[in-house]
Amino acid sequence: MKILVTGAKGFVGKNLCCALKNIRDGKDKTRPSLKIDEVWEYDIDSVPEQLSEWCQKADFVFNLAGVNRPQNQEEFMQGNFGFASTLLDTLKKHGNKCPVMLSSSQQASLTGRFGNSEYGRSKKAGEDLFLEYGKETGAKVLIYRFPNLFGKWCRPNYNSAVATFCNAFANDLPYTVNDPSVELELLYIDDLVDEMIATMEGKAHKCEFDGLDVVPTENGKYRYCPVTHKVTLGEIVELLKSFSEQPKTLMIPEIPAGSFAKKLYSTYLSYLPYEKTAFPLKMNADERGSFTELVHTLNAGQVSINISKPGITKGQHWHNTKFEQFIVVKGHGLIQQRNLNDPEGKVLEWEVSGDKIEAVHMLPGYTHNIINLSDREDLVTVMYCNEVFNPNKPDTFFEKV
Repeated sequence: MKILVTGAKGFVGKNLCCALKNIRDGKDKTRPSLKIDEVWEYDIDSVPEQLSEWCQKADFVFNLAGVNRPQNQEEFMQGNFGFASTLLDTLKKHGNKCPVMLSSSQQASLTGRFGNSEYGRSKKAGEDLFLEYGKETGAKVLIYRFPNLFGKWCRPNYNSAVATFCNAFANDLPYTVNDPSVELELLYIDDLVDEMIATMEGKAHKCEFDGLDVVPTENGKYRYCPVTHKVTLGEIVELLKSFSEQPKTLMIPEIPAGSFAKKLYSTYLSYLPYEKTAFPLKMNADERGSFTELVHTLNAGQVSINISKPGITKGQHWHNTKFEQFIVVKGHGLIQQRNLNDPEGKVLEWEVSGDKIEAVHMLPGYTHNIINLSDREDLVTVMYCNEVFNPNKPDTFFEKV
């Protein structure tokens, strides 16, 4: 299959082209039935001859070309309707009836706050042109009305509030929120790209529109991405504040699978400058070695790294409710545990090594330690604890094994 992407250097185009190339090159193995031979990228610096050649040979066209911020209002119609007309005329010239996808906008509904949108009118004109083209030629036409988009590579201070806020927090720039209660419907770029690729497999989601509301229907003339998030500007800013403080707090926010927070965190990280991509951690060091907290979580504890010098024993304490996992990743050591209520005082032992990585539970009610058995090599242990250390309730009591 040969794919033509117009507007290939835009936000959506960059992400889509990368995904298509991953499939083409065999790097994405999640769609084994989809075979891509060529990905042609057409943009403002391309030449008409390329458009003609690629329109003649394409098996699928994604039309993402358009104008968002022109110098004058007339350019909306020229950029959003004019190029669409050129593209379809070129396909007709070559008798190519391959499927064509059009990226439109919610503003094309021309309802509510978009009732007098010149941009919306240009998008609606493009939609009507594509629908008429489909009737005339019999080609499959797939029109998507995008809500607000966000994700990596989105241009800040342009047409995405999320990109603007992410860039501001990542780079310590000023930002303004006039009304934190304003709610946005947001579509994440990876969800959009997944939907767009699904159109090539005949799995697009069909709908009609009731104003701005999507009405799923099997016979709809429009298409939509079923995964969007409705979030207020205030919620976005509060999340970004917590993300930006992570190097100080070590706190990884709650980012469940599929959640807006997870997608926003990935987006925020993509705007970090070089000097903020790495940050120092506090090493608590003494003659025995060091202990460094790596990350905290809101509800699932923390992860730390412990380094024990040759011959050193650490631990020698027990917990009531707190539990840990010790994972030796370098060196040779011995973990010992003893149940405080065992009248025989039996000591349980695990010989551990970075050559055979395994996790050992430190059991509640068992005093435990970890001993570096080497006389020349440090013992490096990743330690998980089910709670972030609370100095007011440490739940840690000295007791030799």
